[in-house]
This record gives sequence, structure tokens and C-alpha cells, in this order.
Amino acid sequence: MGAARGFGVDIGGSGIKGCEVDLEVGALVGDRVRIPTPAPSTPDAVADVVAEIVTRFGWTGPVGVTLPAVVKRGVAHSAANIHKSWIGTDAAALFAKRLGRAADDVVVLNDADAAGTAEISFGRPEGSSGVVVLLTFGTGIGSALFLDGRLVPNTEFGHLEIDGHDAETRAAASVKDEKDLSWEEWAHRVSRYVRGLENLIWPDLIIAGGGVSKKADKWLPLLDVRTKVVPAQLRNDAGIVGAAVAARQVTGG
Repeated sequence: MGAARGFGVDIGGSGIKGCEVDLEVGALVGDRVRIPTPAPSTPDAVADVVAEIVTRFGWTGPVGVTLPAVVKRGVAHSAANIHKSWIGTDAAALFAKRLGRAADDVVVLNDADAAGTAEISFGRPEGSSGVVVLLTFGTGIGSALFLDGRLVPNTEFGHLEIDGHDAETRAAASVKDEKDLSWEEWAHRVSRYVRGLENLIWPDLIIAGGGVSKKADKWLPLLDVRTKVVPAQLRNDAGIVGAAVAARQVTGG
């Protein structure tokens, strides 16, 4: 285990993924392990899977873990696509106990915040100055806000009210599929959402993430917004990488 290595686990509604990470270049070391998220996805059941993944790698250092939740001081305050019993759970303490780690050796953060941390650190270094927002377009819309490269955690910009609607119910990637929208139709909705966000925080750069970022050439040119919008680079590995980065930053490893 070298000084430039870390470990991240990314918890999602359908799968839990983990891998060792080369923190010099922001890349996975070997193949990641993915295990389906247990149903129901209670804290104890998920912690068992996290422990299984970490044990498979024989990893003994600090661990970063993402949750699809607002996380403050290790405690989950919401639950998106995971069991509602996560709300109020001290996730950091739970994982530390299950992994046999000291409390300070496990860091838990919001999944979009982790993805944004990875993009700022390795994917989009131009995002290290000014006001930068990562938006993940998937089942919903996740967000991560950075000021001069520093994370402002737990933003929920996907839930802005735009034209009387919760933004993600109109502009998430899942809505495009459900309503069979063309790229032009969906891009119009995304533009309307982004303009609402622009009027609130005036970002210098927006990074578009989520699976739909793989097809950025089909919709980014169609956006009618004033901010430069660029596709995310790390894609499905971003959560794992960002979790490992966060663990190193907090633990000083």
C-alpha cells in the first residue's frame, strides 16, 4: 500500500462499487468490484456489502464511502434510492465499526460531491478556480458546488423549483427516456433548468455528469445558456475516485 493509494466505495441504488485508487492520477488500480445493492438497502445490509468489498482487496488503510444522501459530520440526513432508515444514521460510525477502523479512518460524503471532487481533482482541472457546479443527470439531478476548488457540500440544486416543478422531474435523464423526448426537446428542458440555476449562483463553469455525459455531443451543443458547459471525464469511476480523495484529504493519508 503506497502513499499515493486510497480506497473508495460508491453506494448506489442498484449497485455498490469499490476499488483501490491511484491518487496520483485518479485511476482505479485493477478491476473494481460491484455487488448489487441489497433489498431492502438498510444500513446494516449495506454495511455488510461495503465490508465484503474492502475485505476482498485486503485494504487496511482509510476508506471513503459515498451515499446518495445529504451527509453532515458522517450522519445521513436524507435517503435517495436507499432505505429510509438511513435518515439519522451515523454512517461513518457504522462503517468504521463494521470495517474495524478508527472513527477517523472512514469518511462518508454525498455521492455527487464525491463525483465532483474527482472531476475537479483529475478530470477537469480548469474547475479549480471560480464558482463551478457539477450536475449529474440520471434518475434525478445531483449537484456539487465548488468555490476555487473547495467543496461546498450537500447542495440539492436538482430540487430547484422551475416553472412550478421540481427541476429533476422535468430535466433528469430518466425523464427523457420515460417521455421518449428527442435530444432537442430534452435539451430545451435542461436549458430552462440551467438558466434558473445561473440566475441564482452565476457559475463560471458547469460540468455535466451522469451516464448521459457519454453522449454529450448530442445535447451540449443544443443548450441555450450563458455558462460554459463541459462533459465529465471520469464517468462511472468518479464516485469511487472522489471517495478515495476525500478520505485522504480528511485523514491526511
